[in-house]
Amino acid sequence: MSEIKGRIHSIETFGALDGPGLRYVVFMQGCPLRCLYCHNPDSWDPAAGTEKEAGELAADILRYRNFIRSGGVTFSGGEPLIQSGFIHEVIQHLSGSGLNIAIDTSGCVPLELCRPVIDNCGLVMLDIKALSDELCQHMTGTTGKNTRALLEYCERIGRPVWIRHVLVPGLTLADWRLRRLIDYLKPFTCIRKFEPLGFHKLGEYKWEEMGLEYRLANTPPAGRNEVERVRAMFAAAGIPV
Repeated sequence: MSEIKGRIHSIETFGALDGPGLRYVVFMQGCPLRCLYCHNPDSWDPAAGTEKEAGELAADILRYRNFIRSGGVTFSGGEPLIQSGFIHEVIQHLSGSGLNIAIDTSGCVPLELCRPVIDNCGLVMLDIKALSDELCQHMTGTTGKNTRALLEYCERIGRPVWIRHVLVPGLTLADWRLRRLIDYLKPFTCIRKFEPLGFHKLGEYKWEEMGLEYRLANTPPAGRNEVERVRAMFAAAGIPV
């Protein structure tokens, strides 16, 4: 087996927030999006980070197998699917380990480039930035066309999906937008969970350190009560939360 090299931003060996159970989380380096609220702009540059071979990463993951067997492995980012070839090879190395593989993605990578990863993972954690292409373009620099195509593909193949959605006051945190999102998501049987995530400013200092303009400096964080209200809103519509 050839050894494809990938670039890693960071690793969390006992992650509890990136999928079900205790997980080995690989934050991949590189992202084509420029989300206004990104808390890791240092993950954007695809040439930065640490280089690892697929077999090397898989071997390190297997060192923790006994601790993460009830959880698994999550590839996050950055945008992990821009390194689909590398991730697919790591998954091949892990074949037979019994570990659940999750992909935490924005879905911005065209399906034809990432299909082998989606076909061989156990869970897709899909971050829908905005249902409106106009708003998505404003917030991230691209539309949600590829994201919707990925969700529709997961529906066709029966791949379990967790939907994530960041609630940004003045942008995505608007009831009329959330109701449209509910209407869009309701027909999908592959969705196992909807996770509303409150906008926060914990990464604002990174923008300042990198000399970047943080355009949401005057936007307040989304409070816990608002997040729980949205969670209840989706639950009442029959969407798993």
